[in-house]
Amino acid sequence: MIKDKILENNYVGKYTRHQQLFFEYIFLILVDLTILNLFAEYFPNVFIESFSISLLVAIMLQFMLKFTMTLEHKVSAYFKKQDGKKAKVLRFFSVWAILFFSKLLILEAISFVFENSIVFSGRVHGLISFIVVIISMIVTEQILRYIYKSLGR
Repeated sequence: MIKDKILENNYVGKYTRHQQLFFEYIFLILVDLTILNLFAEYFPNVFIESFSISLLVAIMLQFMLKFTMTLEHKVSAYFKKQDGKKAKVLRFFSVWAILFFSKLLILEAISFVFENSIVFSGRVHGLISFIVVIISMIVTEQILRYIYKSLGR
């Protein structure tokens, strides 16, 4: 089973899939933390009360975004198995709805948990600012994944 397989690297030694996932989550949380704090420092529509709050928000965001992406991939795979135009249209709208409404739910969850310690302001009650931050996080993560994979070739 791949989860139990011991992988080996000449520089860091042996590691399991669980250790690899742990490292990946820590790395992505630190990327999200950096993006959040850069926006808080340079973008007036993002206010974060403290570094500790931004760290907790980065952790929460990472897990909620992973859950959203997993759900989106499962729904997409379900409709991909079906034939016809109707399945393609349903796949598109289902994935779009999950990706859009999940951002609303994530923003609401952050507002509920952290109250006024983190505020996204601006158009549409801060939703646009929040989406810009999330897109920046995802794009940065993808760029770093690409660089990482490129270095392995």
